[in-house]
Amino acid sequence: MGVIEKALLFASAAHEGQTRKMNGLPFILHPMEAAVIVSEMCTDEDVIAAALLHDAVEDTSVTLDDVRKEFGTRICRLVEKESENKRNGLPRSSTWCIRKQESVEKIRTASPEAKMIALADKLSNMRSIYHEYQLHGDEVFNKFNMKDKKMHCWYYCSMAENLREFSSSCAWQELADLILKVFGKDIRQEAVSLHDNQI
Repeated sequence: MGVIEKALLFASAAHEGQTRKMNGLPFILHPMEAAVIVSEMCTDEDVIAAALLHDAVEDTSVTLDDVRKEFGTRICRLVEKESENKRNGLPRSSTWCIRKQESVEKIRTASPEAKMIALADKLSNMRSIYHEYQLHGDEVFNKFNMKDKKMHCWYYCSMAENLREFSSSCAWQELADLILKVFGKDIRQEAVSLHDNQI
């Protein structure tokens, strides 16, 4: 069995029973979509596998040691770059700002491979947000731990800025399109000032 197939089975088992906040669909569809997006940017099977696994540590009982034992150090490091410290035991809404700030800073100095996974993750999320935004407008943000649309704008713009080295890719351009449609921010025309928007 190849590493991509193995990662798909592993992620499917880890996310079993989980659903997406916005539409109630099986959660596994999100890492699968992220993996497809990554596969359109590179053919490195480790990176595609890591995209399939990118939420396993963050959102399930799987640990980084589990990932390392099953898939090796390289894939584990890629998954680690995409994994938030959820600060279990504290309300998600109270830790949202610090978790997202940490994600923005972590991805700024990440490897190109880790950035590809981050780009795929954010694009997949923005596709879902845009779909629900077309149906429900700003009410879509009430489904999140953070209800303030401006904070989501800050987060996605900041992540896109830190992924700007991929600005010639179809994935980054689509992300920019969706940010403009949902938040009214044209990140192609003006660089995001992270210092002005820090929380």
